[in-house]
Amino acid sequence: MALLLGYDVGSSSIKATLLEAETGKVLASASSPEKELEIIAKKIGWAEQQPEIWWQHVKEATQKVASKIRNPKSEIRNVAAIGISYQMHGLVAVDKNQKVLRPSIIWCDSRAVQIGEKAAENIGKEKCLKRLFNLPGNFTASKLAWVKENEPEIFAKIHKIMLPGDYIAMRMTSQIKTTPSGLSEGIMWDFEKDGLAEFVLENYGISTGLIAEVVPTFSVQGELTGDAAKELGLKAGTKVSYRAGDQPNNALSLNVLNPGEIAVTAGTSGVVYGISDKKTYDQKSRVNIFVHVNHSPLRDALRQKKSPRYGVLLCLNGTGILNSWLKHNFVTGDGIDYEQMNALAAEVPIGCDGLVILPYGNGAERTLENRNIGASVHGWNFNVHKRPHFLRAAQEGIVFALNYGLGIMRDMGIKLATVRAGNANMFLSPLFAEAFATITGATVELYNTDGSQGAARGAGIGAGIYKGPQDAFVGLQPVKTIEPNRKLAQAYQEAYEKWQNVLNRQLKE
Repeated sequence: MALLLGYDVGSSSIKATLLEAETGKVLASASSPEKELEIIAKKIGWAEQQPEIWWQHVKEATQKVASKIRNPKSEIRNVAAIGISYQMHGLVAVDKNQKVLRPSIIWCDSRAVQIGEKAAENIGKEKCLKRLFNLPGNFTASKLAWVKENEPEIFAKIHKIMLPGDYIAMRMTSQIKTTPSGLSEGIMWDFEKDGLAEFVLENYGISTGLIAEVVPTFSVQGELTGDAAKELGLKAGTKVSYRAGDQPNNALSLNVLNPGEIAVTAGTSGVVYGISDKKTYDQKSRVNIFVHVNHSPLRDALRQKKSPRYGVLLCLNGTGILNSWLKHNFVTGDGIDYEQMNALAAEVPIGCDGLVILPYGNGAERTLENRNIGASVHGWNFNVHKRPHFLRAAQEGIVFALNYGLGIMRDMGIKLATVRAGNANMFLSPLFAEAFATITGATVELYNTDGSQGAARGAGIGAGIYKGPQDAFVGLQPVKTIEPNRKLAQAYQEAYEKWQNVLNRQLKE
């Protein structure tokens, strides 16, 4: 019986899952910490975390998993392969001794927006879109350029830069590597030549020597060192055989690998992620295109020829974080949990009696052309609106903001008929799931899976335990299907139009 261990290194918590490869059965799963990880915000628009904290909670999550195992044959030291999923777009910089030089600038940090805009002008927007499928924007390369401009003494000490998942893999294996998918999420992948976008680094005056060795997403990328194995309670020499950003990995966890398939997630951020084999992009880079996990420019062992797979990603930063804020600041002290919040929200009619919430309070939003307009409440009437109105307006606002971005994807030729999502986070709310299905017109299939399970399956592919991706999804079945509610479609459409009018007024200010 082959055992696979998957980690999902998020900005809120780290989750670990032990999976039985032959059946796809989850043997144990755990998260750490219990409360969301702190995001350091020294200035408005900044967001940082200490990478060492991620490693600490990787260890604690592993220990929790180990404590749940009762069958000696499932003992965690018998793990055959490890996979890593991680929060995308972050920047980790280390010196020659693999010491972290500064806190990680994470995905929702917007300090590098202007640097990315200047780079697009210098390089040429047409060239950027043709070869990067994106503008440099506020992604990892631009964040590194910010360090170069604002912290030259730190920049001078950098030996290698990494994404958060690369850092965790480094802690496990002492090797610094990355993937084509990882480079593309940092806007450092040249789609024209299927290789490192040297012209982007040249524009920023950054040496290509700072970039890690590139390895296939599905491959043995290193083995646990003795020290790491001791810290984790695992066996030295265990293969680390997969890593991917959270959204490509979420798609993998839902078996979304081929053109026309779509994955949705609604955690801290909300994402719609569709697969295409066509080279396409949005002229304003409001949605982004990345190398998907099964794109094969390196002609790896999984494919004998190049087989393009691109992930078209729509991101809404302000999703579950809005619901979380309401729980911890708006209903705090009353002992109300998320399920009770959902029930209260359902007491209010569609449209919330005119109350509108724009959920853009978590940094610059790509769908708004990297503008940071903040979250806001509109139409608030002291004589009408009570707590349930705010709770529903938040959920509707998130759904409407996702639908607003989907308009961009529709214009690019991406069609929503059936989408897959984990039965988790905002989709645990019946109201949210129905509103999403109804306003988008898509059937939603919910699965009992998550990023850590996807990482475990990816590890099995990369280590050769599965013959290929098609064999890795044993045991994966939908647990719930939500169809659009045709009777409510008009009411939701009217509420959406009112919401969009509010957004348009805000964008004009």
